[in-house]
Amino acid sequence: MAATLSALTVGVIGSGSSEHEPSARAVGELLADLGVNLLTGGGRGVMTAVSRAFTRRPRTRGICIGIIPCESKTDRARPKAGYPNEFVELAIQTHLPYSGPEGTHDLSRNHINVLSCAAIIALPGEAGTVSEIELAIRYGKPVIAYSPDASLVKRFPPSVRRASNIDDVNDFLKMQLAPSPDGDAASP
Repeated sequence: MAATLSALTVGVIGSGSSEHEPSARAVGELLADLGVNLLTGGGRGVMTAVSRAFTRRPRTRGICIGIIPCESKTDRARPKAGYPNEFVELAIQTHLPYSGPEGTHDLSRNHINVLSCAAIIALPGEAGTVSEIELAIRYGKPVIAYSPDASLVKRFPPSVRRASNIDDVNDFLKMQLAPSPDGDAASP
């Protein structure tokens, strides 16, 4: 069966506290225009900003997905406070409590975030963002770091491609999401 862009999911990762406007808005609007699904960790900061831009943009395809952590290791039935943000259209609640510096741990939802995406866009962030980038590298997922201010992504692994403008992000996505000759999306 031939894959189309609308059948694909793109992950956006970044700060859980700072929205990094207008970069997050530009990414959310681009993804809506491409007709792909947006996947985030479903929380605040970049996750809220990109989700808001995505859902407010007129679109005919694609949904906003949030992979939601649980409250704690002892309270796995309840979502973490503040999750999901109000723009998530499909919240997938998990039993996974870890994030931030523990983002590569098996009890982190970051594995789901990375493995569920055809490509990943990393906006500025801290330890949790770095852990998701490390997982993307480990799992062979295409990832690009996007920030007009290069100093905001300097802590990301040097092997990760950088983009300073949204056109470079668009080119990256079109290359990663383009159907291969057999009709499937390009392999990571």
